[in-house]
Amino acid sequence: MPASFKVRTIPLDGSNEAFEEVLDPDFGESAIGRVAPVDSGLWWIILLRAYGKITGDYALQERVDVQTGIRLILNLCLTGGFDMFPSLLVTDGSCMIDRRMGIHRHPLEIQALFYSALRCSREMLIVNDGTKNLVAAINNRLSTLSFHIREYYWADMKKINEIYRYKTEEYSTDAINKFNIYPDQIPSWLVDWIPEKGGYLIGNLQPAHMDFRFFTLGNLWAIVPSLGSPEQNEGILKDKWDDLVAQMPLKICYPALEHEEWRIITGSDPKNTPWSYHNGGSWPTLLWQFTLACIKMGRPELAQKAVALAEKRLSMDQWPEYYDMRSGRFIGKQSRLFQTWTIAGFLTSKMLLKNPEKASLLFWEEDYELLEICVCALSKTGRKKCSRSAPRSQILAR
Repeated sequence: MPASFKVRTIPLDGSNEAFEEVLDPDFGESAIGRVAPVDSGLWWIILLRAYGKITGDYALQERVDVQTGIRLILNLCLTGGFDMFPSLLVTDGSCMIDRRMGIHRHPLEIQALFYSALRCSREMLIVNDGTKNLVAAINNRLSTLSFHIREYYWADMKKINEIYRYKTEEYSTDAINKFNIYPDQIPSWLVDWIPEKGGYLIGNLQPAHMDFRFFTLGNLWAIVPSLGSPEQNEGILKDKWDDLVAQMPLKICYPALEHEEWRIITGSDPKNTPWSYHNGGSWPTLLWQFTLACIKMGRPELAQKAVALAEKRLSMDQWPEYYDMRSGRFIGKQSRLFQTWTIAGFLTSKMLLKNPEKASLLFWEEDYELLEICVCALSKTGRKKCSRSAPRSQILAR
């Protein structure tokens, strides 16, 4: 469920010698900004599946209480509402970026985790009369979400040129500019930053607004469950080393919000100053997601290079939470030291590189059945019709 938990030690039966640990759930009432963490339930499902794959112990996920937990999370996420997008609607600060950064509504990070959690759940759910409708809903959401992200979140030179020439205020099912995006929204930094080959998934999409920032976790995790197409996944890993890795992997987002934009969007947040913390800071914990994505795409040398870079500094710097500045040279000004997730991210990366066969248990290849379902959605949108019998190469190229 959307909650974080604090471990508290209390005396056992009033004794001063025997103690037990209990969990205090926080559904947002104690969080920064009083926001419930939407990503926690999704991560729980993802890690539950990973535990079974790596250990071979599937008894845990088959337990009645665990199956109930999976269903509760899915029922919450799949509940219908007035929002028409297949992407999951969330508030600002409800994920790893837990402070106001303008990522509300449909941030890429949540959609990638949502898609991954749906694929995990489909594997782990015991299918019976009580779950068959839920499994059908999962398949439907997987296909529509995959199409939505690939079609509308992807940005490359071709797409930016298309947006640059958009007409606005189009009212019809044949509209090309479906979300009424204004060409002037293309930021000046993107014109020089977008590579000739390759691209990335934008940070957010909503009516009349595209957030063109690069969010690292969302893009990396889109690769892991094959949310993006194979061509898109390859494009994400191209030509961004100096900006996203530099002297300490990895930038949580790029570029940072600065000047008036920083004041308006973050509310002048003193922790999220430009190139610090969640506003363009470098987070070593993202190293393991980067490693997993690189192994999947046959680019382990990129991960090895990043791990070697981190290895030179992390221990000497006492395993800080994050680093500051555009190149990640300085330890974060409010960074906590000896952080478990920093150490775990580094060690997991080393272990994945040493045992790439284990990495293969944690990611998914393309699901062609989902693709064949999702292309039929085109016939209802006014776009070019397609067929279930369309060749796979044609589906992947869309």
